[in-house]
Amino acid sequence: MATVDIIIGTVYGSAVLVAETLEEELIKAGHTVALHEEPALAELDQSHFWLFVTSTTGQGDLPPDLVPFYQELRDTCPPIPNVRYALVALGDSSYEHFCGAGERLNEQLQELQAQAVTEHLKVDASDTLEPEVPALAWLKGWMEKV
Repeated sequence: MATVDIIIGTVYGSAVLVAETLEEELIKAGHTVALHEEPALAELDQSHFWLFVTSTTGQGDLPPDLVPFYQELRDTCPPIPNVRYALVALGDSSYEHFCGAGERLNEQLQELQAQAVTEHLKVDASDTLEPEVPALAWLKGWMEKV
């Protein structure tokens, strides 16, 4: 089984709830999981699977707790082709930059040559009050790739 680092960016806590739900499912499947609510690049092992769960704030911006990590990726991180990852982006389609934080993060990871194991999930707050429900279904659809 794999070791999974869940990297969280949240403003009001929805991303934490989603991350904890995914954590429970991964543990049930036999994986080792660590949550990172204020991640730093130095604390993440590139041999682990990285699972991102982030909300979007402002005009498609990253949550404040994820900004330093994103800046590390953008400014100082060498290519990371050995990193395998998946990403859940939370947002509201009534806003212009729907899931903008997740899109920006995914673009940066792709630029660094990280390997997405599945399409990232966009959860629309206009469609569901329980973002953990579609996130859990999404996880179950590809979890064997961890």
